[in-house]
Amino acid sequence: MQALTTRDGRRLAYRCAGKGPTLVCHGGGPGFSALYLADLGGLAEELELVLLDPRGTGGSTKPDDPRAYELDDYVADLEELRAHLGLEQLQLLGHSHGGVVAIVYAARHPDRVERLILASTLARFSPEQERAMAEAVERSAAEPWYEDGRAALEAESAGDFDSDEELGELALREFPFYFARYGDDERAYLETLRSEIPNADALRLFNTEQVPVFDLRPELKRITAPTLVIAGADDFITGPPSAAEIGEGIAGSRTVLLPNTGHFVFVEAPEAFREAVLAFLGVGARA
Repeated sequence: MQALTTRDGRRLAYRCAGKGPTLVCHGGGPGFSALYLADLGGLAEELELVLLDPRGTGGSTKPDDPRAYELDDYVADLEELRAHLGLEQLQLLGHSHGGVVAIVYAARHPDRVERLILASTLARFSPEQERAMAEAVERSAAEPWYEDGRAALEAESAGDFDSDEELGELALREFPFYFARYGDDERAYLETLRSEIPNADALRLFNTEQVPVFDLRPELKRITAPTLVIAGADDFITGPPSAAEIGEGIAGSRTVLLPNTGHFVFVEAPEAFREAVLAFLGVGARA
């Protein structure tokens, strides 16, 4: 694990994995470290991944202000990381909420982004995406984990948790919804996340105050970097409606939907995810 000290004296941690062209990766939540990204479906075989622990997660210290988790804050941290790495431009991947951060960063710093990959993310919670989410949840009604998972999902969405540890337990209970199919491989993946202690302040602020109002459609039009939009066709939270809206908003972007795949595209379809990313970056034998 490596780290930099931000201008306001916080530790911002990141880990590097693999060798090759550098891809800076910002994960989601918000409030989760880079642990869940693992090696992004094997991308570390051909790339150097710089996997950031966002503020207040993993090895990155919490801000003193429990409300210091606005998009402006995450974007500022990403710019400090770029400067620390000595990169004039970033090849940047954002997954889930990390994609939200990446959209704003690319819109505000167009000269700092060489290529942009937006995975399983959204520019807003559109009515179409909200309907798709509700329908997807109900399609799981026969699953043995449905009742417990739905209760956890509702509590998390409402910010009804009192500690980081309680949020971690809620997340593990609701995560089956995030997969197109929930079997042994997916269970094994979730077991690797049991050591994660998420940041309750960050996620509560996002779910209760930011989700109802955020709309990044104007920012999409300001993005000039070549952009790959990639999503699972069965992602219940940032699926085809969200991917289509982003793809239509960013001129010249390419959208890839992976079939039979949910929110964690690099877990359920690692080969297809890896091939799409490497081809877009022009790296390796799969390019």
